[in-house]
Amino acid sequence: MTPKDTAALEAELRRLRAELEACRRQLVRSNELSAVGQLVAGIVHEINTPIGSILSNNEVALRSLEQLKALLEEAGEQGAPPPPKAARVVATLMNLASVDKIACERIISIVRGLKTLVGGAGDEFVEADVNAILDDTLKLARCEFRRRIRVETDYGEVPKIRGNPNRLGQVFLNILVNAGQAIQGEGKVTVRTRREGDFVHVAISDTGSGIAPEDRPRIFSSGFTTKPSGLGSGLGLAISKDIVETEHGGKIDFESEVGKGTTFHIRIPITRKTEEQQP
Repeated sequence: MTPKDTAALEAELRRLRAELEACRRQLVRSNELSAVGQLVAGIVHEINTPIGSILSNNEVALRSLEQLKALLEEAGEQGAPPPPKAARVVATLMNLASVDKIACERIISIVRGLKTLVGGAGDEFVEADVNAILDDTLKLARCEFRRRIRVETDYGEVPKIRGNPNRLGQVFLNILVNAGQAIQGEGKVTVRTRREGDFVHVAISDTGSGIAPEDRPRIFSSGFTTKPSGLGSGLGLAISKDIVETEHGGKIDFESEVGKGTTFHIRIPITRKTEEQQP
């Protein structure tokens, strides 16, 4: 093979690698949107409820303000102090404002969770708080869980890591959604974080049906799913493994008992090896 042929072959390999990487990124992005898409109904419900409360309170507040204005104008014309009823109207308005504040905070928390998953740092690795990423992701997962599934968190004092919040949020959401779908009826999901040497260990447990022994070797295989047709693509865990192990240099595995539940273990290095090796 001539040097010219070798150069051409290397150029072709670089082109193919670039195309493969572009396809991989597109697949990851598609899975991000798919994960959010599965939660759309719950997200719409969670946002619609506080918005309805705000609109209803706004109508009451407008009527109360008109009434308050009339009371104050009447008292002013008579040179009298504001009547006791005016104080009651003010108290009503303050109560409505407090309720609206809670509703707005609920909407903001859901939007923040969405931004963590599909916005923010893009492909960049930044200093990231795993506990905060889990909190934002749980706000989205609760839209799916509703009141059917109880969530317990047990966060340890863990250091910040060098990671991609978007990608890690996708991993956590994939596993949390799977956990919710594995639970028939009511159940519990528990999320724990601890420091283990140079890693942050995240454990996500559910009280679902568990994973059958014959399915366990294929659980991270692309295209493999035990869910009914239309409910799962079989890509979530495969992409999660790629994000944790290939992108972040971590490790993901699980333990499961049929009829009792499953625990996924995600270990993320605090510092990326490539950064440690840099001068």
